[in-house]
Amino acid sequence: MTSRPLLAITLGDPAGIGPEVIVKALQHPSLFEKARPLVIGDRRILARAATWIGQSSPHFEIVEEPVAGNYAAGTIPILDLGNADPKSIPPGKVSAAAGRAAVEAVFRACDLALEGVVDGVVTAPLNKEAMHKAGFLYPGHTELLAERTGAERISMLLVGPKLRVVHVSTHVSLAEAIRRVQTGRVLEVIELAYRSCQMLGIAKPRIAVAGLNPHASENGLFGNQEAEQVQPAIEQARSRGWTVSDPQPPDTVFLRAVKGEFDIVVAMYHDQGHIPMKLLAFDSGVNVSIGLPIIRTSVDHGTAFDIAGMGKASEESLLAAVDVAVQMAAAQRLGTGD
Repeated sequence: MTSRPLLAITLGDPAGIGPEVIVKALQHPSLFEKARPLVIGDRRILARAATWIGQSSPHFEIVEEPVAGNYAAGTIPILDLGNADPKSIPPGKVSAAAGRAAVEAVFRACDLALEGVVDGVVTAPLNKEAMHKAGFLYPGHTELLAERTGAERISMLLVGPKLRVVHVSTHVSLAEAIRRVQTGRVLEVIELAYRSCQMLGIAKPRIAVAGLNPHASENGLFGNQEAEQVQPAIEQARSRGWTVSDPQPPDTVFLRAVKGEFDIVVAMYHDQGHIPMKLLAFDSGVNVSIGLPIIRTSVDHGTAFDIAGMGKASEESLLAAVDVAVQMAAAQRLGTGD
């Protein structure tokens, strides 16, 4: 069934739970019914992870030409980079070797997507300290992929069963996050929210904009960013015919969205959007990089070194990330993501 999108799934940090989560996810026949999953990473790391969940001899399909793979349920299709020796990468330990292998997998997957070989990229978690030890000084996947693809206007979209959130800023200090609440950037993110909803099948999204300050400043009592920077962006967005709220009190806007009043919330900074999402969908949340020239979704959890190698990690978030990538690939194919 060639209509199934071909998705590159990166291994993540080989010392974390990514390999185990991937092996578990690929045990679901339903995944192969909707997509052609191709793991990018080291086969030996996956083989080790398989033993943690009682699979002593997993069936690998070594794929050299991605478009020619079989991608049959019961297998682990892999483009084997051979770049992560398990003997030098113990589970649960930060190392430059693990960080390097993880980034190399992302680079390869990204390049395949840019070349049009794969329809999208689904990433398992990186460890920032390991990545930095290897000399890759990125705050995370989003910034790495932005540089690799040349994208200039990007944002992080979080998707859960009941909530969608997109951020004005993510991996910066709180002081810097406040500084970045500027009209131009807020308008960019409202636009990204609008387009991301369309890519997820919502033709006319209802967009809520969270305020930066408590009570969205309450008419200037607690700050002036809402009036001076956020509201002008909202007015410009409305002039395009979009349904966008005034700045809303951050302590209630997410609940209103969960109850169905809004389709997506524009959060002003990382924790403002991540805390409600992690509370509601810790195991099933999906991270999407919006503004890239490729489709990229990810699990919305970290490397969890504390449980790596124990067989305890849940594959639910990875399965959800595949679902979102499939949905976005279908929308792209139909031209509805423009």
